[in-house]
Amino acid sequence: MPKKVVIVGGVAGGASTAARLRRMDEDIEIIMLEKGKHISFANCGLPYHIGEVIKEREKLLVQTPQSMEERFDIDVRIQHEAVKINREAKVVEIKDLQSNEVYQESYDKLVLSPGAEPIKPPLPGLDLPEVFTLRNIPDTDKIKNFVDEKKPSRAVVVGGGFIGLEMAENLHERGIEVSVVEMMDQLMGSLDYEMAAMLHNHLRTKGIDLHLGDGITAVEEADGRKIVKLQSGRTVKTDLVILSIGVNPRTELAEEAGLEIGSSKGIKVNEYLQTSDPSIYAIGDAIEVKDLVTDRSVRIPLAGPANKQGRIAADNICGRKETYKGTQGTSIAKAFDLTIASTGVSEKTLKDLKWDYQVVHTNSNNHAGYYPGAVPMMIKLIFAPDNGRILGAQIAGYDGVDKRIDVLATAVRQEMDIYDLQELELAYAPPFGSAKDPVNMAGFAAGNILNGLVEPAYWQELENIDPEQTVILDIREEVETQLGSIDNSINIPLNDLRDNLDQLDPQKEYIVYCAIGLRGYIAARILNQNGFSKVRNLSGGYKLYKAVKDDQEQVIEDPAEANYNSAESPEEANLAAKDMLKYGKGTVVELDACGLQCPGPIMQVYKKMETMENGDMLEVTATDPGFMQDIKAWAKNTGNTVLRIEELADKIEVTLLKGQYNQGQQAEMVQNTAAQSVQKGKTMVVFSGELDKAIASFIIANGAAAMGNQVTLFFTFWGLNILRKDGPVNADKSMMEKMFAKMMPQGSKNLPLSNMNMMGIGPKMIRGIMEKKGVDSLEELIENAVENGVRLVACQMTMDMLGIKKEELISGVEVGGVATFLGSADESNMSLFI
Repeated sequence: MPKKVVIVGGVAGGASTAARLRRMDEDIEIIMLEKGKHISFANCGLPYHIGEVIKEREKLLVQTPQSMEERFDIDVRIQHEAVKINREAKVVEIKDLQSNEVYQESYDKLVLSPGAEPIKPPLPGLDLPEVFTLRNIPDTDKIKNFVDEKKPSRAVVVGGGFIGLEMAENLHERGIEVSVVEMMDQLMGSLDYEMAAMLHNHLRTKGIDLHLGDGITAVEEADGRKIVKLQSGRTVKTDLVILSIGVNPRTELAEEAGLEIGSSKGIKVNEYLQTSDPSIYAIGDAIEVKDLVTDRSVRIPLAGPANKQGRIAADNICGRKETYKGTQGTSIAKAFDLTIASTGVSEKTLKDLKWDYQVVHTNSNNHAGYYPGAVPMMIKLIFAPDNGRILGAQIAGYDGVDKRIDVLATAVRQEMDIYDLQELELAYAPPFGSAKDPVNMAGFAAGNILNGLVEPAYWQELENIDPEQTVILDIREEVETQLGSIDNSINIPLNDLRDNLDQLDPQKEYIVYCAIGLRGYIAARILNQNGFSKVRNLSGGYKLYKAVKDDQEQVIEDPAEANYNSAESPEEANLAAKDMLKYGKGTVVELDACGLQCPGPIMQVYKKMETMENGDMLEVTATDPGFMQDIKAWAKNTGNTVLRIEELADKIEVTLLKGQYNQGQQAEMVQNTAAQSVQKGKTMVVFSGELDKAIASFIIANGAAAMGNQVTLFFTFWGLNILRKDGPVNADKSMMEKMFAKMMPQGSKNLPLSNMNMMGIGPKMIRGIMEKKGVDSLEELIENAVENGVRLVACQMTMDMLGIKKEELISGVEVGGVATFLGSADESNMSLFI
């Protein structure tokens, strides 16, 4: 048993080693050397102190030298630097940085925990006092004092990793306009691009200016400000620069002592964390570790592994023989109210290594959808195609991301497969999860691929599709397509797919897609089982595809974006709103659309805007996750202006201006109505008298009306029953007509389902689910349609055939013939048969 251990470096690794050594052995002599003044601090919390989320500086100090000495009887020497190691004599040469005295200290075992230092490239201007790095408490103090005293209005953060992302958010929260410069084409290198795209889009909605695929070349001074020059030739004016490019391991002491350095430039250690000298251990950010999934030698500087390594090194010094099995890189970060997380290996790494792998994207709510506050998360699961072993996972979402990534990290660590995910029994109650947890759902989706039930397609492939060979089939509802679609796709709603198979060519390949992939899977199964052999489902659906396209098209916001009826940033939007109020151009109206599902919020916005004057503003609160994108498309189509969009953890807040805002003319309003800019028509023939199809008809009709379309519903044959009044109606009828009336459902409340009617139980279940989900009932949808100006036309010929009289129909219904239908169809750009 060693009698004396010297530890070089504190913070996560060194302090953990020292504390564990004392718990294992009361008699061992422990000396800790720390170059700085602080031996153990919460380095992950430093940006949040600058942002004043953590207000008290003292809370960052996990252990002080005094508390460490008192509790663990450790000789703590701050501001003492180890400058040389004599391995043969087992002696460390130490410099007292306060007195400049150099002395020697012997050891039986030596632990190196020197950490890493921020990368500061040799570029002009990086030595200016307004250029900072963030690694420790003194760095934090310098930045916070500068922000407090100088009150900068603009900041540039160079580097889009953990520190860069957290600094961007916290400086923004201090009221500073922030630009992020990143040499790669994405932030957060641990993520794959499509997952990072969701992060980019979210940051832009918060007003963060992104410069991706562009590096810094210099910082210059001009007119009292700093000018950050970029490789592209662009410049960014700023008052403050934060360098968060990355870190280099501090290996000088180890190199000079002749210890082996690994291929990744970290100190090489074995499974017991011993260096090439068995008496010297190394831990933390300075060492090279084994990638748990790929067995590669890598450097992964994270606090969690450093703490565990300190504990394992201490155990081994005390003779317990513990091994460090590797690092899998589990990480999580907060970007305002968005959470991003990853574990294991990424797709791009596997591509570089030429590994075989498979990918699936799933979109699930964090808890039961009927419980208030449910928000979505996108999970990317990467697994082996031969045995389903989980290789990695990434998540972008809101509440609940942390516990899902922890489950998936456990699965990676234990070499579980996708079938294990399906079988996991995870805690469920409506406020916390779903009966099929998002992790289970990812396992189910991956299993469908591995078992050959569905073949996936991916967003990257859509650029190179040959339309002669491949058909992109959109199986969303028509109202959803109003909000955008993939180029060259054709639309057949899922519920109509079976009736339209004869319109499709079984010899062609089909890529089907819906909003998130679930309905796409159902469509793929229908096609597969009806003679279509080449069918693939778009992984992640239109939501993921659109996130990528939005990012590619909006890497840097352009002032011309105003043509899209949206301000460039939340800050500009707020200024615009204040400007309009200043000139007395409008009043503010509030609308609470929380709890409503698509197209409910859009319909409510449409109704409210119809009652408002040009120049009035509407402040909307909604919980439907799709509302954030829906409202942009609606505003664009109807000639109104989105002034502000704020995506919070449990709701979305939007400020709309009725009409268009011209920033250059003191809030001059372009005359417009909610639906004036769109004169398109939609005509639907409602043939079916079944509840589910009636609901779909009126959802589409209301959605189309809310988008500014003139909508006509032409009811014929059994569809007429939807328009009949409930209960008996006195009408002059023949015996045959009375018989028909008895055999048909009378009114919307008595309609059957097309499937799973179950002797009338099915309709009651559907209505109950609609009520819980906040979806209007059929009767409310009909009433809304009439209020929205939808024409309800009953076919006179069919009424005569079935013996239905006009007095039996609900109010607001016209009676017409084929000419009425054809006249509406001629003025429409879409006709639908239901």
